[in-house]
Amino acid sequence: MRELLPALPENWERCLVVAAHPDDIEYGAASAVARWTAQGRTVTYLLATRGEAGIDGMHPEQAAVVREAEERAGAAEVGVDVVEFLDHRDGMVEGGLALRRDIARVIRRHRPEIMVTGAFSVRMVGGLTNQADHRVVGLAALDAARDAGNRWIFPELLEEEGLEPWGGVRLVAVAGAETPTHGVDVTGEPLQRGIASLAAHAEYTAGLGGGGFDPAPFLTWIAEGSGYALGVEQAVLFDVHELIPSGPPPWVSTAD
Repeated sequence: MRELLPALPENWERCLVVAAHPDDIEYGAASAVARWTAQGRTVTYLLATRGEAGIDGMHPEQAAVVREAEERAGAAEVGVDVVEFLDHRDGMVEGGLALRRDIARVIRRHRPEIMVTGAFSVRMVGGLTNQADHRVVGLAALDAARDAGNRWIFPELLEEEGLEPWGGVRLVAVAGAETPTHGVDVTGEPLQRGIASLAAHAEYTAGLGGGGFDPAPFLTWIAEGSGYALGVEQAVLFDVHELIPSGPPPWVSTAD
């Protein structure tokens, strides 16, 4: 009998999704977001860039406006009301303290219990080579989840902005990772809403060339393949990094 992946825990109320570009979240993770918001959970989006370098035939200033609007429309399709942008430069996002501070600031404001971000490895799911901005932002998000809870890291966030430390991020779920550890069942309505979320990025996907892009068969194919790993019809998979242990340490006996 094959071993199935466990379901991602859902005993939380607030989630922050951190991505490099508009449309990154919509290639799968948005379907999980649709499930969560339908359950009454609060999900907030944070984009490091406005995706201004993403449409070859459109000047970056115009593309930034178009892609921000598409991201907000896509977020609305899955029940996300708050979408924030950091305005780092698309295609040239620099890792380091400035990016970590920017993300930690948003974590302190929204106080999420879990975070979702993108793969930060060179290879991602399917053996695809990961893009530079994705790697930088994904790793910075993981680091910022801890930074946000330490008052001595970026103390200016408290001293100058009044943002109290927040150490309540229990786990960071990485979408698109080469080796997932957990999954979310998105069978039915959540997947359909996720498809609508990607469809909102019409100008961006048209700019990729190759004629019209229909997200429905593409996302359905991915979700069905992922569902096999979870033992459901359709799923989204994540590599989960636990920051706050969910149980006692292994050296503590729970026996009577």
